[in-house]
Amino acid sequence: MSGGLLVAGTTSDAGKSVVTAGICRWLVRQGVKVAPFKAQNMSLNSFVTREGAEIGRAQAMQAQAARVEPTALMNPVLLKPGSDRSSQVVLMGRPVGEMSARGYHGGRQESLLGTVVDCLEQLRGTYDAVICEGAGSPAEINLRRTDIVNMGVARAARFPVLVVGDIDRGGVFASFFGTTALLSAEDQALVAGYLVNKFRGDVSLLEPGLDMLYELTGRRTYGVLPFAHGLGIDEEDGLRVSLRGAVRESAVTAPHGEDVLRVAVCAVPLMSNFTDVDALAAEPGVVVRFVDRAEELADADLVIVPGTRGTVKALAWLRERGLADALVRRAAEGRPVLGICGGFQVLGEHIEDDVESRAGQVDGLGLLPVRIRFEKAKTLARPVGEALGEPVEGYEIHHGIADVRGGEPFLDGCRVGSVWGTHWHGSLESDAFRRRFLTEVARAAGRRFVPAPDTSFEQLREEQLDRLGDLIEGHADTDALWRLIEGGAPRGLPFIAPGAPAVPDRGSAAAPGPRTPEVPEPAGNAAGAPDRTHVVEKETL
Repeated sequence: MSGGLLVAGTTSDAGKSVVTAGICRWLVRQGVKVAPFKAQNMSLNSFVTREGAEIGRAQAMQAQAARVEPTALMNPVLLKPGSDRSSQVVLMGRPVGEMSARGYHGGRQESLLGTVVDCLEQLRGTYDAVICEGAGSPAEINLRRTDIVNMGVARAARFPVLVVGDIDRGGVFASFFGTTALLSAEDQALVAGYLVNKFRGDVSLLEPGLDMLYELTGRRTYGVLPFAHGLGIDEEDGLRVSLRGAVRESAVTAPHGEDVLRVAVCAVPLMSNFTDVDALAAEPGVVVRFVDRAEELADADLVIVPGTRGTVKALAWLRERGLADALVRRAAEGRPVLGICGGFQVLGEHIEDDVESRAGQVDGLGLLPVRIRFEKAKTLARPVGEALGEPVEGYEIHHGIADVRGGEPFLDGCRVGSVWGTHWHGSLESDAFRRRFLTEVARAAGRRFVPAPDTSFEQLREEQLDRLGDLIEGHADTDALWRLIEGGAPRGLPFIAPGAPAVPDRGSAAAPGPRTPEVPEPAGNAAGAPDRTHVVEKETL
């Protein structure tokens, strides 16, 4: 059996996804056969694997970091929110129904632990190491009893836990201490230590605080990762940037031609797979922004209506904000509009939805000769085709079935004038097609924009993943991390009061050897803790 590690966080968006990906890339560069794993993911950004299973995009990105093909084993439970109180439950890559938060945490989640453990065991039987990502915070004590993604999976697998904290938010020391102190003694025994993320400045100024944290908890800090701009990796739960913010925080490089090309993405409710526009943002001279007001479309050369988990809700939102009228005017003026998945459905003549919104017949914007009918069965596919004379690959995730009644064929959708629509996600990652598409957009918009002839989105993504591996290799104690992965949490880690009530083990994945971490007696200091090794300080990348 393989070793493993669970990367937890003091909060959501502390950096669990990027740290997990970085550790995977570091390990595979050392010749280690490694796989990512997240027991349960809540995200509207999903991906379709080769076998037709839907998983979180973050796990697909982590699999690429590990240089392995993503599978449903890496994300057995995916929750896709449909409102503030309910989500679609995707189990082993297939939707199994809608469920309220109360219903899920009231029993359904706990019953999935067997599936989670089985998937993890299969991965451990195939790979040298499995790097797990937690969700939110492991100290969500109201959810601990049914937890299958943080300490629940760590306990089942007897994996050590590395807690990541975002120091850029402030309060990282209190977050590390509080996260540990709110766990039961049994859970605390697996919390090996901490990793500081997004640090700006001189690491030596942080050292006294890390020393005091060690004295308080008996747990070392395994690294301090510097703040890194423009990583541009696939997101899990939400936008890294605010509305009207430039996508991915990345600086726009100089255009290859005379003009830049401005792309406005309508930030519709329940927006899904907004990663579709990352390939556009990677093009020199393309400025991508998310917008929520009609006047923000005025200077856009291309407007994208992206995917959404709530097509009818998104349509109503566009109308309420005047964006629908602005899109209709754009189409009449011959100015480019692209609809992707739910956005494609919105641009059609009408929608028949008795599945997602149960709204029945709803009129669309009428910009494309398409009629949409929602079916209970979800389409999950990895289509390959051709558009604008270039090869294209993509993936499909939708309940709506398109009845295309005219226009020019376009990626199983259609085109009418300067309005395009398709169910295909990821098509813009096909470099030659993206260049041809942007050339068409520039011509229709009257811009002297010329796509760069050599932009490779796949290469750029690999470079970003290498940057994550560099962050781990350059700013973490990798020898100590490997000891954790191979040998588990150090013995004798002290208990930090007040702790939480004990949660009984509900199953155990096979672990390397018979070792079961001991639960130490409660103690108020770091007596008996292992010697602390100072963090490795190297030049900022």
